[in-house]
Amino acid sequence: MKFLFAPIFFLFISFQGVASSQLERVNEPNMAKFYDEYGNQQGNPLFDLGSWHGFSLPNKSNSSGFAGPAIIFEEYTLYFGEYIEKLSVSVDGGAYQTLSSLPNTMSSELGYFKQTFRSNAFTIDIYLSFASDRSSVIDTRIVNLSNKPLELSLKWQGQLTQHWESETDSYVWQVKPEISNSAISWHFSQSRDTWHKLNQNNARFQIARSIPSQSVFNSLQQSYSSVGKTVVLPNNTQLITSVLSYTHNQQESDSEDLKLSALLKADKEAYLNAKNRWQLLAKTVSNEHHEQVEKLAIKSLETLVGNWRSPAGSIKHNGITPSVTARWFNGVWAWDSWKHAYALAEVMPELAKDNVRAMFDYQITESDSLRPQDACMVIDAVFYNFSNARGGDGGNWNERNTKPPLASWVVWHIVSKTNDNAFLAEMYPKLKAYHNWWYLNRDHNGNGLIEYGGTVDDIHTNKESEMRFSVQTSSKLPALKTCKKDKNNWYACSGNSLYLDLLEEARVNAFDIPVQHAAGWESGMDNAARFGFISNEQFKEYANQTYQGDMAKAKADWQVKIFENVRNGQLVGYSINQESVELNSYLAMEKRQLAQMAKRLGNNQDAQKYQAEYQTLKARIDACFYDSTTGFYYDLAIDNTPQSTSECKGKLLVHRGKGPEGWAPLFSQVASTENAEKVIINMLSEYEFNTYVPFPTAAITNPAFGADVYWRGRVWLDQVYFALSALSHYGYKKDAQQLLQKLIRNSKGLNEKDSIRENYHPFTGEQQGATNFSWSAAHLMMMLDEIGLPESSLSQH
Repeated sequence: MKFLFAPIFFLFISFQGVASSQLERVNEPNMAKFYDEYGNQQGNPLFDLGSWHGFSLPNKSNSSGFAGPAIIFEEYTLYFGEYIEKLSVSVDGGAYQTLSSLPNTMSSELGYFKQTFRSNAFTIDIYLSFASDRSSVIDTRIVNLSNKPLELSLKWQGQLTQHWESETDSYVWQVKPEISNSAISWHFSQSRDTWHKLNQNNARFQIARSIPSQSVFNSLQQSYSSVGKTVVLPNNTQLITSVLSYTHNQQESDSEDLKLSALLKADKEAYLNAKNRWQLLAKTVSNEHHEQVEKLAIKSLETLVGNWRSPAGSIKHNGITPSVTARWFNGVWAWDSWKHAYALAEVMPELAKDNVRAMFDYQITESDSLRPQDACMVIDAVFYNFSNARGGDGGNWNERNTKPPLASWVVWHIVSKTNDNAFLAEMYPKLKAYHNWWYLNRDHNGNGLIEYGGTVDDIHTNKESEMRFSVQTSSKLPALKTCKKDKNNWYACSGNSLYLDLLEEARVNAFDIPVQHAAGWESGMDNAARFGFISNEQFKEYANQTYQGDMAKAKADWQVKIFENVRNGQLVGYSINQESVELNSYLAMEKRQLAQMAKRLGNNQDAQKYQAEYQTLKARIDACFYDSTTGFYYDLAIDNTPQSTSECKGKLLVHRGKGPEGWAPLFSQVASTENAEKVIINMLSEYEFNTYVPFPTAAITNPAFGADVYWRGRVWLDQVYFALSALSHYGYKKDAQQLLQKLIRNSKGLNEKDSIRENYHPFTGEQQGATNFSWSAAHLMMMLDEIGLPESSLSQH
């Protein structure tokens, strides 16, 4: 399969491949928070063109109109309506007849919905599609099949959701309806509920129609109805247009209103633009040899486009969010963005570039008022609202950490596919600065091998520049006199010297260190075993098997230490006490790519510099992180003393088990062939990583492995992609193809119209985590394109 560069413009094309949506779009929400067990909004609503509202199809028995809308209230998706624009028709003054009582068909096509209703006198086709990043359009085409004029009275109805999160939990939307001759608008009262709903006082949802209508809003029932009249001449057709828009503020409303007249006066159905645009997109991922590949690629593309958010609030460029249906995911994250943009580099290149820019818009500068010591860092997450520290009231904006350095990887890929040297020139200095930041702020011992860590942040650091942490103990320790006691024998403390003292205190049962969590987030593998995360039961088992039950000795193996990073006498951040094989492999790959970029830009000095650094770091990764006994790469635990750039002193964290970090040197192509062969033996072993759904985020033999633990057992598709790429790089392409086939066959829902999930159970293939998950979709596109399925599989279709 080849993804071609596809500029988006409207023309008619003939595409004989998959035309219908590969996602089940039927859904009937009856609550604002229509959550499943993982906190996802149920259903796979249609969003397009970066819209902030979307719709679902109703079920067959209630098939007139559309379910929703689902509206993204700045940071949270809520179902505003149970249904909208349900149509009934009165012919020649007779009783109203609901369209769903007529013979009908309903379908979800690529980029639009279609409903068709038939009677002896007329047919009505209703289409829903998106016309802009704020407006959707419902086209209603009425065909008079009789030889006399049809006098029609059309009644549209809508019902807002009346429950918040359960059927016993009544909820009344704080909205003020505004009714005119051709529109009904709902103006939202301001809500600044940081963790549930955020909107400005002048946010608005509006329905405008191309024919005059009389509207009534029932405030008690939270419903509305609108009635319009029209006459359709014999054997003639009439098109009625409704434009539905959600806008965050008055400026957006004014801008969208300027487009309204043209949309309402259109002489053809708006869905045709969506149809042609999506046919062109589908053509870029078509596979003439394998329908299964094509369907999965299209479903992946639909997922990415559904999570596309256009600029709004603090999001300055178009970006792909992780998931529109998952509760916390309506923002743009750093390494998520790199993955999304990589997959879209040929299919939607301008969106891919914008997704990169959306993160670099907030690359820290030297004049930054909050964290000038982090100049050149790219922050973890950008949302509609700034954090409190930035003067906003958002809860999801995050500067506690960055993410793995894959920005150069995606930029070089975009440039390689588009030959856009202007984009390369734009990004190169930013990438170079970000690369150097790691060596300034995350190299505690100065030896050129980098650690994950966290920033100076109110959650990590108090006003006296002391690190915050908590300990749990049932003993009354004198050292805790400066700490604040909390519930369950937990004490909130601060100060690095106190922290180091308490590390040696046997009577301390547990630590909770915000920087440790941030370091896990910085890696993207939040609670991975290598960062010291293990369940109490597993820890006890480890102590019994390793130290005959000596908990103190066992604790020393799993306790992560935090080092303060100081530059020119100023605290600039924190490192954990382990140099990361994965992080340094990415940085080595980045040096190679920066050298390629510099050469392309004619900067030979930089090209030679980065190429030399690449060769040095490549050799050190083999020398410092590889364990010959187990045939795998691990992080290296270090102490608090400076080292030279030729040293790699420390202890490999073999005892924390094998994880995906061990094949990062192979993905980055920095592992020696000899070492790679040994790693691949582990990767292909059914006793390590080759599970029913392959490549869990901890080996089965890992002491902290749990099949249902976020980053200690569940299968994440980014790590599968890195694994399959690693195999391919070192001559195991056929194994990679067979494992990809195994992944697709055994991961539940991938071959169905279920949403693509955040992760999967390694033993059962059960779907887990967020629905409609972008980086899973992105990596499926990458794997189908770069790895492919076995030829034997292709020949069967």
